Amino acid sequence: QVQLVESGGGSFQAGGSLKFACSASSDTHRLMGWFRQAPGTECELVAITGANGNTYYADSVKGRFTISQDNAKNTVYLQMNGLKPEDTATYYCAAGFVGSDWGYCSGADYCPTCTATIDYWGQGTQVTVSS
Repeated sequence: QVQLVESGGGSFQAGGSLKFACSASSDTHRLMGWFRQAPGTECELVAITGANGNTYYADSVKGRFTISQDNAKNTVYLQMNGLKPEDTATYYCAAGFVGSDWGYCSGADYCPTCTATIDYWGQGTQVTVSS
């Protein structure tokens, strides 16, 4: 069983920057990425990356967030620049197969309960952005 452990998070001012890390206990042999969920809203896919370096970003974060990974360390990072109050959410690291529909979990009532296409979830880390 792979465990995903996130680090980072906290409270920030709008316009600030933050970098998350998510370390896997072993090579997941899967895509890795991030979802987020604000209170009272549905789960939202933020970004995905694969071992080959291909990436996907939600339109809401494109140009501001950068996902990257260090395969040797089984760690994926999310660099968040130009933070906005609407980025306030709990951020979840996730791992799922290449052929899985990651977008399926967008709209879930609670991100970590979406296991149809995501195999592993991190514990979640809170980010609060104030204006």
